[in-house]
Amino acid sequence: MSPRPRQQILDNLDSVYREAYERAKAAKDDRRMADLDAAYQREQLLLEVLLDIRDGISGPAKPKPEPSNTIAALDTIRRITKLR
Repeated sequence: MSPRPRQQILDNLDSVYREAYERAKAAKDDRRMADLDAAYQREQLLLEVLLDIRDGISGPAKPKPEPSNTIAALDTIRRITKLR
């Protein structure tokens, strides 16, 4: 199972806090809005650190193999054999 993409995780965090912030805003709860803002910044920083650790442990991404192009391969072989 491959890990979820970094941006998807950060977007989920943003969504959760945005919904709570909008509820506090609708209730005109300035203190709650300030608390949510500070909590969001703290959680985002911690999450980014954890994602950096995850990415570091998992190692570099493996390059995707290029699709085979039979005609190009045949053309290369033909050119090589003409050189002999």
